[in-house]
Amino acid sequence: MAGDPLPGVLIAVPVVLLLCRAGAVVMRRCGQPAVLGEIAVGILLGPSLLGWLWPAGQHRLLPAEVLPYLGVLGNLGLVVFMFLVGFELDLGLLRGRGRDVVVVSQAGVVVPLVLGGLLATGMYGSFAPDGVGRGAFVLFVAVAMSVTAFPVLARILTEQGLYGTPVGAVAMACAAVADVVAWCLLAVVVAVAGGGGHGVGGAVVTATLAAGFLAAMWWGVRPLLARCAGRWGDAGGVVALFIGLCLAAYATDAIGVHALFGAFVFGAVVPRGRAPVERAAHRMGEVVVPVLLPLFFVGSGLRTDIGLLGGVRAWLWAAAVLVVAIAAKWGAGAGAAWAVGQPVREAVMLGALLNCRGVTELVVLNVGLGLGVIGPEVFTVLVLMTVVTTALTGPVVRRMVVRDTADTADTVKADADADAVNGPPADR
Repeated sequence: MAGDPLPGVLIAVPVVLLLCRAGAVVMRRCGQPAVLGEIAVGILLGPSLLGWLWPAGQHRLLPAEVLPYLGVLGNLGLVVFMFLVGFELDLGLLRGRGRDVVVVSQAGVVVPLVLGGLLATGMYGSFAPDGVGRGAFVLFVAVAMSVTAFPVLARILTEQGLYGTPVGAVAMACAAVADVVAWCLLAVVVAVAGGGGHGVGGAVVTATLAAGFLAAMWWGVRPLLARCAGRWGDAGGVVALFIGLCLAAYATDAIGVHALFGAFVFGAVVPRGRAPVERAAHRMGEVVVPVLLPLFFVGSGLRTDIGLLGGVRAWLWAAAVLVVAIAAKWGAGAGAAWAVGQPVREAVMLGALLNCRGVTELVVLNVGLGLGVIGPEVFTVLVLMTVVTTALTGPVVRRMVVRDTADTADTVKADADADAVNGPPADR
């Protein structure tokens, strides 16, 4: 049938997924997270390269009428992904490390918020879309500068053998706290920017409804799920979780916060340690995330147009954003960790880990672009910042781990040499 988008979707989805898999393989071989390969594929397929070199080819591969359907599929994958992020959020990491985690995580949020807000104040006149208030624009850019990618960080720690170490545990706990704070702040931005058209009053109503939603989820839905979860079969568990996260996402979207916030909260209140629940969540992640989530990343890349940064002034602002992002997040995290007693090397490593923005940053940026709080130029600048800061994390941490290993080996060798000369410690 003429005008039927299905054939175009059936071609675009496998092509995009195959290219994303190839990009992920390349990035993994370079020691980088797979998400960077998926973002890079989107940028290469978008106006930055393919659309610039061969517009007709880009239109044939990704016709305009197909993109909204790919966007819906990608956002559905993102909703499931945010549920899994909430489900994997382990607040038990805070036990025994409360003071250190609070100090480091809040320094890693507050300093980028303040410096990002100051930077955004200077950017407002040149980059804010028409009709967007200074407060909403500045607050959004500040929040975007303060994000840490909890899921990507977990993968980096696992790959580097740091997941169960003290520095890894503190990093995960700090990232978890930063994630929660970032989502709360993003909810405030959405309320201020949307507000139902009623300014501060609308924002207050939205915030009140969001607080009511959180209370209902924690004291109502959480105990109900705890009672029912043991009766789920495997298929029934997947269906129950999917229905629940869709309804929670719809509720927060109707409130005016964002659908992703509801999916995240639902994941956080689902009971852990129940075999049916664990299996159901695992199955959802196994199927939905690798198939649908890359479509979201590619969509982010397609919206990234490096050609928009055509002048020297725009590139100077982009460089300023990158410098402030790294200095504020890495510097504040490392400085706070050192202040609470972490050794210098572990403090620097912790700051580098917190500087990883990855998936969470892309989610935040797409929310801002969808709201109209930022325009394509700022979106492109912040995506480039996300790619660079995420790409820095793995090599920096790997190099520091190698140095630690080398230092340990040198110490062991020196002790062995001393024992050979002077005898073992018991004989001295």
